[in-house]
Amino acid sequence: MVLADSRGLVLVTGVSGFVGAAVARALVRAGYAVRGMARASSDRTNLADFPGDIVNGDLRDRAALDAALAGVGRLAHVAADYRLWAPDPEEIVRNNREGTRNVMAAALQAGVGRIVYTSSVATIAPDPAGPADETRPLDEAGAIGAYKRSKVVAERLVETMVAEHGLPAVIVNPSTPIGPGDVKPTPTGRIIVEAAKGKMPAFVDSGLNLVHVEDVARGHVLAMEKGAIGRRYILGGQDASLQAILAEVARQVDRKAPTIELPRGPLMPLAWIAENLARFTGREPMLTRDSLKMAKHHMYFSSARAEAELGYAARPWTEAVAEALDWFRAHGMIA
Repeated sequence: MVLADSRGLVLVTGVSGFVGAAVARALVRAGYAVRGMARASSDRTNLADFPGDIVNGDLRDRAALDAALAGVGRLAHVAADYRLWAPDPEEIVRNNREGTRNVMAAALQAGVGRIVYTSSVATIAPDPAGPADETRPLDEAGAIGAYKRSKVVAERLVETMVAEHGLPAVIVNPSTPIGPGDVKPTPTGRIIVEAAKGKMPAFVDSGLNLVHVEDVARGHVLAMEKGAIGRRYILGGQDASLQAILAEVARQVDRKAPTIELPRGPLMPLAWIAENLARFTGREPMLTRDSLKMAKHHMYFSSARAEAELGYAARPWTEAVAEALDWFRAHGMIA
């Protein structure tokens, strides 16, 4: 292991979050000194025994960013508004666009030497012929829903700053992380929780690329050390149909796997009702119109570039499901 002081201090934004906390710990294991940045209101579950300094700050606060970046040599910008639905969808776009703009501008001014920007496979167009790769960038007009659009806008902003201002950023595109530390939980984490409770008796014809969150975190470290400036790297695991995912969760919790496949069309009115109820409850709905539109595509992706250029690898997605279930049990989310 290389000593931390030879690598410099790394700032990790969104350090209290699912991916951010995993990235910070992976950096520490690789020998980096880490400073984490989180909002004062953030859940602190993932920061217990955190191996570094924590500073409070909001990405909209430039003074807080400047202070957090003082003495920092490298940056992992992981923070994002990861909601698939909001009463005001444009809030998601504003948060991810302006937050990224502020962080990158502050990093340029601070003279940060190396940046890993956490994007998403949401910025990559699905390929009907098979797993999609980094050669299929999605444009804003083709993005379904505010979250995907926000990530496309933010990623293009980073690419422009690389080209026009010399921003020393490498872009990583995680697929669908699962595993321990999913505090909110994420939309996929919610599916696992509800399936484990027996509340997902049916499925639609869709699919995801599932990856252990710790493999994504290790991918960030590899990108920090080996990634080419301005280049994108998908950090994925394996492709699996939604039916297979629900069946695996059922197997691991000793429940009957769902066998009923539902068409998407008749679910749209239910999604509309769920979204309108959410405006009163304040809780993100389990079913949304955008999620049904996205489910039309099998979100399958290839990590071949990251494997070849970074030495990236991912464990089987079934192991990630097992560790996610263990963590959800330990934190009282499932029995």
